Amino acid sequence: MESRGSVPARPVSYEGVWRFTAPAVDVSVPQARHAVRDLLNRQGVPMDEGITQGLLLIVSELVTNAVKHAALLSPELAVEVAVGAEWVRVSVEDNHPYRPTALETDYAQTGGRGLLLVREITNEAGGTCDVEHTAGGGKVIWAALPLTPFL
Repeated sequence: MESRGSVPARPVSYEGVWRFTAPAVDVSVPQARHAVRDLLNRQGVPMDEGITQGLLLIVSELVTNAVKHAALLSPELAVEVAVGAEWVRVSVEDNHPYRPTALETDYAQTGGRGLLLVREITNEAGGTCDVEHTAGGGKVIWAALPLTPFL
C-alpha cells in the first residue's frame, strides 16, 4: 500500500469550530478570554505559548470593543474560535453597524488603540485580521494566527 505523504487521512483531533454568545457587559471580557483559553487547552491545540498569549489579548481587545462601543445596539456578542491544522482564527461579532478602523498611534491618547494593538499582534505573529459586515447589518472582527511563530 502506498503512503499518502503528508496528507492526513482524517482531520487532526483538535480541529473544529466553536461559538458562544455572551452579554455585552464588562464581565464578559475575562469570561471570554478564559473560555477561549480553556477550549484551546481542552482540545489539545499545539500552540506556541507566545501565540496563545497574543491570541488571548486579541480576544480581550475585541470583546472589550464590542462591550464599549456596540452594547447599545447589540446587547449580545458572539465569539467564534476556528482551529485548523496550522492556524487558529478568533472572531467577535456584534449587531452594531459601525465598522471601526485601527487608529493611528497617538501616545497622548489614553484609549482607542485596541484595534491597532490587534493588528500589531497579528502582524508580528504572521497572521491576518479584518473587519467584515454581516448579512444582518452588524460586523465581525477577526484575527487568524499560525499555531507556531512566523519565522
